[in-house]
Amino acid sequence: MTYDSVKVLVLGDSGVGKSSLVHLICHQKIHSSPSWTIGISIDVKVHDYKEGTKDHKPFFIEFHDIGGSCQHATSRSIFYKDFHGVILVHDLSNKKSLNNLRRWLGELFSKESHCDHFDVDAENMDICRWPILVIGTKLDLVDDICRFKRTSHFAAECGAEELHLSCTNSRQFAPGTSHAVALSKFFDRSPQIFIVLTQYNYIITSSFIQIKELQNAAKSC
Repeated sequence: MTYDSVKVLVLGDSGVGKSSLVHLICHQKIHSSPSWTIGISIDVKVHDYKEGTKDHKPFFIEFHDIGGSCQHATSRSIFYKDFHGVILVHDLSNKKSLNNLRRWLGELFSKESHCDHFDVDAENMDICRWPILVIGTKLDLVDDICRFKRTSHFAAECGAEELHLSCTNSRQFAPGTSHAVALSKFFDRSPQIFIVLTQYNYIITSSFIQIKELQNAAKSC
């Protein structure tokens, strides 16, 4: 059986735990030796889109973990093509990494490598179009007060759900947990984007073929 693939970008500052998060999602295991990502790292997970319904279909979810080094900010745009969803990652013990998520969105949607004041609102059609999930990592490093803060103002602006977790806990995405359910809902939205874009491209291609056939028929008359 051949599966279609959807591309999910994983963005955030260096050191927030993107690679550990992706490894945990894909393999349900703690990353024993995470390292700095230079350029891009890709991992894959099979997701059952709308499992238990007549629309059920397996998809490959490709996680494109983008290196967060500022040195590569001007060249990262080559990785931002043809994506279907975005996971924004910040470190719960580092408030600056949360504030910088606005810059990451600016880099992605406005194509500017140093966009610190990107306007996140309902009028921004690019933001509304794509599934976004915000994840705060290193929950084990914050105090009890921070543990009860579930949704940041930034996530609310994006209309995104936010998860707080620790990548040192292999059970964070165990089947049936609230994190696993939220992640599955996010994954279900990503194939929807893929399906819509595929149908759109099919319509455009079919229309182009019909136009060429009409032009050829007119020439032969």
